[in-house]
Amino acid sequence: MNTVADIDTAIEPPGSLITQDGQIQWAGLLFGPGTPYQIDAKGLTGWDDLPELDSADVPKPAQHGSWPGAQWAKPRTVSATVWLLPDRPDQAQAVAQAFRAATGVNSGEQWLAVRLHGQTLACRARVDRRAATTDRTYVTHGIASVSIQWLCTDPRRLGITEQRARTGLPTPEPGLLWEPDSGLEWPLEWGAAGSTGTITAVNAGDAPVNPVIEFRGPAETPSLTRLGDGRQLEYDIQLAESDVLAVDTVAGTVTLNGAASRLYTATARSTPEQLFQLEPGVTSLAFRAGPASDDSRASVTVRWRDAHW
Repeated sequence: MNTVADIDTAIEPPGSLITQDGQIQWAGLLFGPGTPYQIDAKGLTGWDDLPELDSADVPKPAQHGSWPGAQWAKPRTVSATVWLLPDRPDQAQAVAQAFRAATGVNSGEQWLAVRLHGQTLACRARVDRRAATTDRTYVTHGIASVSIQWLCTDPRRLGITEQRARTGLPTPEPGLLWEPDSGLEWPLEWGAAGSTGTITAVNAGDAPVNPVIEFRGPAETPSLTRLGDGRQLEYDIQLAESDVLAVDTVAGTVTLNGAASRLYTATARSTPEQLFQLEPGVTSLAFRAGPASDDSRASVTVRWRDAHW
């Protein structure tokens, strides 16, 4: 019998319990094939829909139509009818209690993961509604249908694998050592390869995604630039070797060593954090720092998940 798994559901990788198509993982509980929580034949609604859009179109005066403006996706609503099907009547209480525990009131968001045709995608969500029937079938056999609804404040569905890319500051190659008296000696020693200080980030989905960026010192005025359009994040701060400046472009926060806010260190050239996204496809990023920063220990790490509408 499936019960709530002993995992931290707020941070556990999404879909870690899913083993086959048609399964849903929520709050450490698995729904679908092979579990006492079966999804009704009508399936999920709202999961594969394009979310409702908020448009900034402006009506034209004394003309037909509007001037097109930006479009922003509203929260995604996902609904399903779940059948509680214990193997025996004496298991009904445990099955129902596990379901109620997983679908109670919780202000924090957790991962809602769904696998269809071999692909598992996940949203951060909260339970928005739960309606259960307690008819004669439930009383005698423990079988009940429950309507459940989740609200995903960020409607993008994310891949379950977190992607990472890291680079240091650009460093030149040492090249060949030319001795005027002896010339070159074979075999030629070119020295260690240099670094370009660039990252190639691939978003394999069809929606833009907001990455998490971590600058590590020693470095002064670290920056990360999208080479395609020049959009940049840059901070007027001196980082020691042990310092980590974390930029969460979803929340729009900049924190030093996981505690102190350093949002105010953003320079005039820096774009608002929440507008720094990885578009679908390939994005080239360049890590740079102030003129006096050339330490090979300085680095930037970019973390993201593929995003899908």
